[in-house]
Amino acid sequence: MYDRSILFSPVRMGSLDLPNRVLMAPLTRNRAHPDGTPWDVAQTYYAQRASAGMILTEATQVTAMGKGYINTPGIHTPGHVAAWKKITDAVHAQGGRIYMQLWHVGRISHVSLLPEGQTPQAPSAIRADQKTFTANGFEDCSEPHAVTTDEIAELVEIYRQGAQNAKDAGFDGVEIHAANGYLIDQFLQDKTNHRDDEYGGSIDNRMRFLREVIDAVTSVWDRDRVGVRLSPLGQANDMGDSDPEATFSEVYKMLSGQKLAYLHVVESFYGTDTKSEEEQMLKRLRKLYDGFYIANGELDGDKLAEVIRDGHADAGTIGRDFIANPDLPERFRTGASLNAQDQDTFYGGDETGYTDYPFLDAIKPV
Repeated sequence: MYDRSILFSPVRMGSLDLPNRVLMAPLTRNRAHPDGTPWDVAQTYYAQRASAGMILTEATQVTAMGKGYINTPGIHTPGHVAAWKKITDAVHAQGGRIYMQLWHVGRISHVSLLPEGQTPQAPSAIRADQKTFTANGFEDCSEPHAVTTDEIAELVEIYRQGAQNAKDAGFDGVEIHAANGYLIDQFLQDKTNHRDDEYGGSIDNRMRFLREVIDAVTSVWDRDRVGVRLSPLGQANDMGDSDPEATFSEVYKMLSGQKLAYLHVVESFYGTDTKSEEEQMLKRLRKLYDGFYIANGELDGDKLAEVIRDGHADAGTIGRDFIANPDLPERFRTGASLNAQDQDTFYGGDETGYTDYPFLDAIKPV
């Protein structure tokens, strides 16, 4: 086993002290109520995993128009805030730390999921060659409409209100989801952004929406309590860019100047091989960001320790293994075996595969 001791060296991320560097990735579980209110059992689910250096919540839509899948949670009503407050209280009672991931899916949606059957919002009216999960099962994404500049201003305010709601719900900070082919990513990359106004064309213009969202969110939160997630490889949700390194070089440099709590990067996608030239691009991009860096993608205890010791990352997020192992940091520390993952219960369902995975001992934190 690789020397994993560095995983358990405390580290400061922004203004938050982390006891370890094994962070819980944002994990969509499709177990919220249909109106977006987290169900009560989520209190147990998150509190069980409070030993993570930090928990990132499942992606949480900032508006009903930002929903792209059934039974995903929101943060745009008083009921949402009240339900999430119970979750943050449960995590904090166990000594944990928890950030909310603020989300708008953009074009990765279906009219049946949106209020009054409205069409999805996107920078340009380009349908994604992608399916999403609705009440009828997997269906093709609906064709979106190109948002007007007035709608963009409304969206920026919606992110600000979402950030405020997260603060009211007791979170330790927020992450702006600008990855995986969702709305902000759709503005950044030129496969999905064909605009000819101040939000399209040059990369500076394509970054404008992200900059405005950051300004809105940091009007609520101190900058050292705000992170951003990116996915430069564009391997999800029918994404792409004509020159991804040039595009994301500018994004990384812009974010470095923002002096936020961290940059969180999806460096590989489950089930997708990352090519050597892509790995080299990620390393070059990394050098452009001066700040706390969180790696994500196909990490285990040994690999995470290696990338931290090499100086590539300061911490890492782990997903599927955190689903199956609520005490994952302790298992990494001791070299204990991991529970087998039940992938059939990853999305939707009841408490089976959600709160019933065993701990190393019989003492559970909830």
